[in-house]
Amino acid sequence: MSQTADLLFRHVQLFDGSGAHPVVGDLAVREGRICAMGPQLTLQARQVIDGTGLALMPGIIDSHTHFDAQITWDPCVRPSPALGVTTAVIGNCGFTIAPCKPADRDITMRNLTQVEGMSLDVLRQGIEWDFETFPQYLDMLRRKGSAVNVAAYVGHSSIRTWVMGADATRRAATPEEIERMAHLVREAMAAGAVGFASSTSPAHNGEGGMPMPSRLASDEEMMALIKAMGEQGRGIYMVTKGGQMPVAFLEEMSAQSGRPVMIAALLHNSTNPQAVFKDLQAITDANQRGRKLIGQVSCCPLTMDFTFVSPYPVEGLQSWKPALGIRDEALRQVLADPSFRDHVRAELASTSTFRLFNNEWDKVHVVETFKPENARLEQRSIADIARELGKDPLDTVLDIALSEDLKTVLTAQLLNSDVEAVGRMLNHPHSLITLSDAGAHLTFFNDAGFGLHLMGYWARELGTMSMAEAVRQITSLQAEVMGIQARGRLQVGWAADLMLFDPATVNRSTKKRVFDLPGGAARLNTDAVGVRGVWVNGQQVADEKGLVTQPPLAGELLTTFNG
Repeated sequence: MSQTADLLFRHVQLFDGSGAHPVVGDLAVREGRICAMGPQLTLQARQVIDGTGLALMPGIIDSHTHFDAQITWDPCVRPSPALGVTTAVIGNCGFTIAPCKPADRDITMRNLTQVEGMSLDVLRQGIEWDFETFPQYLDMLRRKGSAVNVAAYVGHSSIRTWVMGADATRRAATPEEIERMAHLVREAMAAGAVGFASSTSPAHNGEGGMPMPSRLASDEEMMALIKAMGEQGRGIYMVTKGGQMPVAFLEEMSAQSGRPVMIAALLHNSTNPQAVFKDLQAITDANQRGRKLIGQVSCCPLTMDFTFVSPYPVEGLQSWKPALGIRDEALRQVLADPSFRDHVRAELASTSTFRLFNNEWDKVHVVETFKPENARLEQRSIADIARELGKDPLDTVLDIALSEDLKTVLTAQLLNSDVEAVGRMLNHPHSLITLSDAGAHLTFFNDAGFGLHLMGYWARELGTMSMAEAVRQITSLQAEVMGIQARGRLQVGWAADLMLFDPATVNRSTKKRVFDLPGGAARLNTDAVGVRGVWVNGQQVADEKGLVTQPPLAGELLTTFNG
């Protein structure tokens, strides 16, 4: 080869993303593309990296993020690039900020504070509202650029609000309103949306406990919008489904639209351990009948930090509704009310519904207290403290929180804690490992490093799958399912989205709190372990220390997808 490459990796284990066993060789990059691969390439390069003892793989594709708001003020979409992510799919669950009329901006931000655990002050300071329609939002993303490649769903709740205004959270849509929504979906797909996203989950509430708009949609509305999405022969319908939405109806939606249906969030519940496997079996049966259904699963235990000012783990409870949307003394009075507590206790004792928190008080721990006399409670479980005090656990945790003006920080391990069961889910032939929620729940948890966790914990430490299979799961399989072209594999002519890592140490670190949101607000963060470099379209965005100084906005807005 006569031309000089921009970048050459030598003597590196090449995990090509296919699931095949890695081979040691060289890989060259020119003008953002992989230009050569082989055992001993004979070409010159402007930069040569000796990868002896290291491994090179395609960059991680994160298909379940919520960067829709953050990307307007932070085109680096921290912390994902430093964690090996080179492509992010935004707009999941339909919680988008476009389309959005100026009159609806405040309610859109207020809803995100509840359903996505975002700070209203951060959103108000951070979001740059130089768009209204979804095509204009894509134009903004294209104009501003980003450190990673981005694909975007058009969101159901935003579309419903655009058409129905305040009624979007109150009633079913009329046939005329449904047609107007369908027109917006068609417009978004023509502009380059990857698909249409929605939610029917009872845990998804907006400000004051009002259901997110998509939860009010009738079956007729859902069917009309997925059919509108699929009219151009492409697009994915992504939905976080509630228990009232059977897989059989989702199969019918796939049948009528001819499009894949992505079902979230399939998480293992130790108090109802077979529920997730029943859903996965229904998804399998649908695929055997020729319908493309995929279940989104997580390789991370769902662990959340919270306070009782914003207790996301219990906000989906029907009995918690009196405490939603109120603050200060009004909230303290409700939490102290014995009748309120009895109703919560009774609902938690029931096993009839799926929910985030399942009365497992041994999995709720005190993280940080604010009164000196309570310092001894830190790092202890609520179950342990309740036994010591001879009190009910719910009374115990609420009394502690009330004694500290609701400032007590707690952490709860909610779902996906059974290693054997989660391993079965990760290896299921119709599941997709994702659900990082990057960009949302910034003060509750951070699973942006899910790919590193899959590789380090599940592949290397537990041997649940091979390292090569773990790489395939978070690269080429994601690209295949999402219809992303020429990414997710180490292949000549394909995009040079790359991660250089040490297979002996790769993982994510423990969580920590950083203060880098607009106005200095806090979020949880995890660092990469064993990652030596990340390149997006051939340009380096991260090294072994994290994001490089002034990372290049090398990402592309992805608007063309395989059918």
